[in-house]
Amino acid sequence: MNKIAFMAIASLAIAACGTTGTNNVKVLQDSTIKIHDEIMPQIAHFDRDAVKIDSILNNLKTLKAAKADLDTTATKKDLGILKANLESATDHMMDWMKAYKPDSTDIKYFEVELQKVSDMKKIFDTVSKESQEKLKNF
Repeated sequence: MNKIAFMAIASLAIAACGTTGTNNVKVLQDSTIKIHDEIMPQIAHFDRDAVKIDSILNNLKTLKAAKADLDTTATKKDLGILKANLESATDHMMDWMKAYKPDSTDIKYFEVELQKVSDMKKIFDTVSKESQEKLKNF
């Protein structure tokens, strides 16, 4: 599905700008940055969720006393995995931003970068939903 969306965006972007390479690069670059700008604010939410996870894990005894049916072993495991997923998504974005070359004039480069950031958006959306689901009861 992502590849289809990427190809559609890339095709429309290229067609919309005519045939000059510079315009094609600009459209792909703008599309890449637009997706980046959509997902970048989620990092602050991910950071807050990681702090919340730490707080939950540090207070499991108290939570267990309030909720006798709480499976602390499963909770530790689930929240540990979630925290790792949050950190992985954030690290992936930071690594991508460090390697990103906005001054490139290579259309192939921006096609690849657009695909990378599109894939990253899917990861961020998945982790965000996972976080909302696992933290909703805390």
